[in-house]
Amino acid sequence: MCHYCDVRGRVWLSPCIRLFLFGLCVAPVILHPQCLDFKPPFRPQQELQFCSMYKYFGCCDYAKDQELMDRFYKIMDRFDYDGYSKCAGYVQDLLCQECSPFAAHLFDAEDPSTPIRTIPGLCPGYCSQFWQRCRTTVPLLSDDPHLVELQTDQTRFCQYLELMDPDYCYPHLLSNEHLTQNLGRVRSDSAGCLQLCLEEVANGLRNPLAMVHANDGTHRFFVAEQVGLVWTYLPDRSKLEKPFLNITKAVLTSPWEGDERGFLGLTFHPNYKYNGKLYVYYSVEIGFDERIRISEFRISAGDMNVVDHGSERIILEIDEPASNHNGGQLLFADDGYLYIFTGDGGMAGDPFGTYGNAQNKSALLGKVLRIDVDDNDRGPLYKIPPDNPFARERGARPEVYAYGVRNMWRCSVDRGDPLTKDGKGRIFCGDVGQNKYEEIDIIEKGRNYGWRAKEGFSCYDMKLCSNSSLDDVLPIYAYSHKMGKSVTGGYVYRGCEYPNLNGMYIFGDFMSGRMMSLQENTNTGKWDYQEICMGVGLTCAFPGLIDNYHQYIISFAEDEAGELYFMSTENPSATSPSGVVYKLVDPSRRAAPGQCHYDPLPVRVKSKLIQLKPKGTLIHVHNKKSKVQHRDELPVGPYQTDTDMTVNPDWLQDIMDLLENTEFHTTTTPTTTIKPPRQSGRRGRGRKGKHRTDRPPKLMASPQNGAVRLAGDRAERADHGRVEIFADGEWGTVCDDLWNTKSAAVVCRQLGFRYTVKAAKHSEFGEGKDLRILLDDVQCEGSEASLLDCKHSGVGVHNCAHNEDAGVICSNSDYVV
Repeated sequence: MCHYCDVRGRVWLSPCIRLFLFGLCVAPVILHPQCLDFKPPFRPQQELQFCSMYKYFGCCDYAKDQELMDRFYKIMDRFDYDGYSKCAGYVQDLLCQECSPFAAHLFDAEDPSTPIRTIPGLCPGYCSQFWQRCRTTVPLLSDDPHLVELQTDQTRFCQYLELMDPDYCYPHLLSNEHLTQNLGRVRSDSAGCLQLCLEEVANGLRNPLAMVHANDGTHRFFVAEQVGLVWTYLPDRSKLEKPFLNITKAVLTSPWEGDERGFLGLTFHPNYKYNGKLYVYYSVEIGFDERIRISEFRISAGDMNVVDHGSERIILEIDEPASNHNGGQLLFADDGYLYIFTGDGGMAGDPFGTYGNAQNKSALLGKVLRIDVDDNDRGPLYKIPPDNPFARERGARPEVYAYGVRNMWRCSVDRGDPLTKDGKGRIFCGDVGQNKYEEIDIIEKGRNYGWRAKEGFSCYDMKLCSNSSLDDVLPIYAYSHKMGKSVTGGYVYRGCEYPNLNGMYIFGDFMSGRMMSLQENTNTGKWDYQEICMGVGLTCAFPGLIDNYHQYIISFAEDEAGELYFMSTENPSATSPSGVVYKLVDPSRRAAPGQCHYDPLPVRVKSKLIQLKPKGTLIHVHNKKSKVQHRDELPVGPYQTDTDMTVNPDWLQDIMDLLENTEFHTTTTPTTTIKPPRQSGRRGRGRKGKHRTDRPPKLMASPQNGAVRLAGDRAERADHGRVEIFADGEWGTVCDDLWNTKSAAVVCRQLGFRYTVKAAKHSEFGEGKDLRILLDDVQCEGSEASLLDCKHSGVGVHNCAHNEDAGVICSNSDYVV
């Protein structure tokens, strides 16, 4: 039975029934470590002496450990030898739960706005033992008057200390494999997708395509918009009202979605703190010609947050034969030289000349260029580094450092491992492909990266590809256009705040919105791939974190401390203010407190400050009261009194009848969750917190336009499957191009589910070959009534096959088995 009686014969409901009756949905246990400061746990820098059970991973540093030990001795000094021998272990256990990786759960502190328990939540058996042997310690452990009052009544005392989420009660959580397995590691789902979270850093930007820092100790960051504006942000995320740089009148771009021209790159000189120089890369129109321009600017003498616009010196201009493939990356590598990454000139297939621009070392397009801009105040604006690989080759441009690139979009320099410096100085780039493959390369001096002979690992131009003199270097990773169609290069994480991410190269795809990672396998020398997903359920339920982002990933960035960011937009137009800057967050582990501390140098501000107003919200966790702090705070209803949580026995049969008609999923843990209703193909929404008990009529009405159903799941789960939509009188499938969590959320909500666990792609739930493909390029806000209300290419209009059928995994719980 799911209930029990007390010594006076009153019926008490166990947590599973109480939660069901009062609408408090608790899912099966899910890994969600959290400390009392509402942040992830960490590994202490100095080994704990008192709470040694958490010396490797938990929520206490050495100072907190010493504080708890002092409190322990103050309590135990009040007891004689017999009392000490009986209660010391209990008192230490209870005090040390502040150091548990799940302290926030034990003390009901997930919500910063609710009061924290003074004694952690205890499992009934352990609580009974504690009460029988050491209840006299309660006034010394807690200042909660209600708890002290209850210490004479074992039953009510232990009910008061009972957690609404019993999976987290002490000490059972120590042996719960769902909680302890992989604790402290980046969490991944059943498909191996790493689950990270985000913090919104800036918003309202027009195609933000670069974010850089000046490496001057101020920890400011500068965000460039495609239209030619650069904005200054302070470490507290406030934005200066006056732009850092405004060259909108000179920049060539347009409002067209996907226009590749514009302000494309920005970097600061390594000695910017002393010489005030920065470099920009942008498109210009000279007469009827389009060019890319690399210019040098200086900071204003009167305002450290404004560029001297009259200081521009044009370092280099290159004619662009077409409007696409403009490159755009500028960076200074560890050697102090300026690297310029140009596109192949545009059109398709690099059709310029016999071998194309990329293979022609006498052309500056399709190249990695390297120049020396130091000491250029007099004489030439730049010099050729003496070890440039083709400086002495006849017919070759001396600026060329590497060649055979198509359109490298976003490159970065690896800072190296914080301890060993392994990998330091490597330059990673994402090179956008033609028809089939996107690739990630590591740039090496003098090497040929294969385009147009090769695209990824495969041949593109068969004649060039078979040329024995090609001698090209292969990518470290390439992926097909089933996964995405425009790579956005990223960074190797070398920050301090999230140790688990160290050495992980994180990048994305502009078109599909897919986030990806590569990790070097030191044994094989190869790079292991793992996709990155946004955390589901409670994974991102930390203050200030969100679990979704706009689809079009434009660029990645690194701040002065080495933390990782990316920029994306809802509408890929240079004039659409829908761009957002996000910070990547690992919710499974953080650095120890104080380990990543830095003191930014002061910034003299002469402009008005605009404070950040985040707009993003969690979409996988609904705003419901899932935890109740104390028993006397539970909502009063017909099955509950406001004092002792007892239930009138006359109502018990009604409760049992209701439960008998409800199916439950069971797991290896004792908690249960109500099974979502099976849905027909009819359009409709289930009510939040309610469960349908009415039987469907025998004669079903014709589906409404836009109705959806799920099919193809081998286990016949109602919340998993291929998405099939009813449109214009027929059922059909949806292509996974642009398919993301927001679109999947429309389907899940339409079917009556509260959570969207996954936007499935690549016909994960089989191919619907018996149906036509009805929708492609679906783009939803997440609030639409059906997929037909979202942007799409038109009913029946598509450019895909059934091996790209989209699917969803929905849920009414925070955990999916």
